[in-house]
Amino acid sequence: MISDPEWRGTGPRLAVVITCWNYERYVAHAIRSVTSQAHAGCELVVVDDGSTDASWDVIQREGVTAFHIDNGGSRAACLYGARRTRAPFVLFLDADDELEPGSIETIIDNLDDGVAKLQFPLTRIDGDGRVISGPVPKLDAFRDRRLAERVLRTGTYMAPPTSGNVFRRDLCELPAEVEYEQAIDGVMLFAAPFFGDVLSISKALGRYRVHDRNDSGVGRPLDAKLLRRELTRFVNRMDHLRRVLARVGKADDLIAAEQTYFFLERSFYLAIAEGRRVSAASLYRLIKQLWAAGHSVKARIALSAFLVTTAVLPNRRARKGLSYRLDAGDRSVTGLFRALL
Repeated sequence: MISDPEWRGTGPRLAVVITCWNYERYVAHAIRSVTSQAHAGCELVVVDDGSTDASWDVIQREGVTAFHIDNGGSRAACLYGARRTRAPFVLFLDADDELEPGSIETIIDNLDDGVAKLQFPLTRIDGDGRVISGPVPKLDAFRDRRLAERVLRTGTYMAPPTSGNVFRRDLCELPAEVEYEQAIDGVMLFAAPFFGDVLSISKALGRYRVHDRNDSGVGRPLDAKLLRRELTRFVNRMDHLRRVLARVGKADDLIAAEQTYFFLERSFYLAIAEGRRVSAASLYRLIKQLWAAGHSVKARIALSAFLVTTAVLPNRRARKGLSYRLDAGDRSVTGLFRALL
């Protein structure tokens, strides 16, 4: 278990944990994006998860607190690193991502004991550090527990990749219960609104690197294997979340995973990726959940038109349109329909 330290205004307020597995090309950039800010309220720990390339040598040259462990996967490495820090808030920075200059001060200035999770967008960059899209996702600035109701109704909400989230330390105990995936942040993202306030910052405070080894599958959006894994992981996360919510008497209020827009949408993607026809009944359920999901009317109309068009087009064109929609770069409605037609 990760104990909750007693913070009394001295010592670090934020812990940054960088875990690395065979990212010798990127890990020094991640480390320097933290150390260059030299903030007294931030502690940094780097964990090499049994890399077989030169990552450990690169890490050692940076002169930071670091540990080399046997390969056990990202979640285990993150927990190992978190247990070697003492700050009350933890940011798990992927070794191929970076923080923006000044971001640590902004984060720390916004943290207090009532915050369960702080989130911020990330600018997408390529393997060479070139910007390939503006900040994602687009987040409003707010602080409250408004997302709790959305999680109960839809099972999800718009959240940044791992490197765009800061979690209060008590939430970091939840991944120790996980056996179904390697990601550290999964269940924490959706449990956070039930533990305290979610504080959302609209300004990009980090950079998310898109390349051919992203575990999330960014850049490989219509990979059927990845889509099946994503669906299985979502169902497992929902089952885990239901157990967590049972502790606060909210389990019965949570929607079934198979009824959510996310599950139906990813199932739609998978059917296209596998060359299967989407049934009219499946399309109807998907669009019905889309209109209940809380998007703007304009977005719902555009997405409904896109889904219907995709469902009736020949598979080759449908795949092309979906690939464009899920691409990591900048997109437009005009470009989307050009890709389809």
